[in-house]
Amino acid sequence: MADILGVIGGSGLYEMEGMKNVRTVSVRTPFGEPSDAMVVGELEGRTLAFLPRHGRGHRLLPSQINYRANLYALKKIGVNRVLSISAVGSMKESIRPGDIVVVDQFYDHTRFRPNTFFGDGVAGHIPFADPVCPSLADVAYAAAKKIVKRSHRGGTYLCMEGPAFSTRAESRIYRKWGVDVIGMTNMPEAKLAREAELCYATLALATDYDCWHETEEDVSIEAILAIIRKNVENSKRIIREVARRLPGKGSCGCGQALKHAIITDRKRIPSGARRRLSLLIGKYL
Repeated sequence: MADILGVIGGSGLYEMEGMKNVRTVSVRTPFGEPSDAMVVGELEGRTLAFLPRHGRGHRLLPSQINYRANLYALKKIGVNRVLSISAVGSMKESIRPGDIVVVDQFYDHTRFRPNTFFGDGVAGHIPFADPVCPSLADVAYAAAKKIVKRSHRGGTYLCMEGPAFSTRAESRIYRKWGVDVIGMTNMPEAKLAREAELCYATLALATDYDCWHETEEDVSIEAILAIIRKNVENSKRIIREVARRLPGKGSCGCGQALKHAIITDRKRIPSGARRRLSLLIGKYL
């Protein structure tokens, strides 16, 4: 089986300098079109597949992203580990703009996004208490710490619906909830990665203090874009380091997340659902 590292990122993270045998791969899925075609190539002896989450040119709002198609497409080409690169707002004084957080928890505050591959005759319930692959997160943190000294291991990512940023009241309430960073894109991405039995970890790039901070300017697109541009090169260096450090096979259980998840009587699963989900659940049927 292929051992491909998938990288889901935004503007400036479509591919990497120094990649060999670079090709563009378009994938059809039963869940519609992914955000864009993937760029696949070789780096540090490993195959990488880059998928621009918002499409090239940043065309898709967070709620318009076809998360199911994105994760299905990565799985279909042989990806088994996914590193998500995400811009976030910091909800804590100790996480400064420019810092990197390798989160280990999520709070899903979205409302309008399809968040499961199941349904239409198949009921499945994945374990999701620990939503991040610990093995991949360890590698990501070690790589991040080597490139950016102010990197943090662990933290909760609150995923809001967007596309507007928080009101000041919302930001203060989220702070009281104890979350560490806030963003708009990692849910249901992380949940679908688990359903697809993919290892998943996030590099959360802090761009601002949201709007809770009394002595910092309120979040603005200009400020965010400036820090994102500054962090693009660091992100690429971290990805290269992750590719170099990844072991041949992780010691996690992400690849068997569905082993006991499907509770539907196998005889009652519709043939259409079997075909649609064969990539994901075929080995258990």
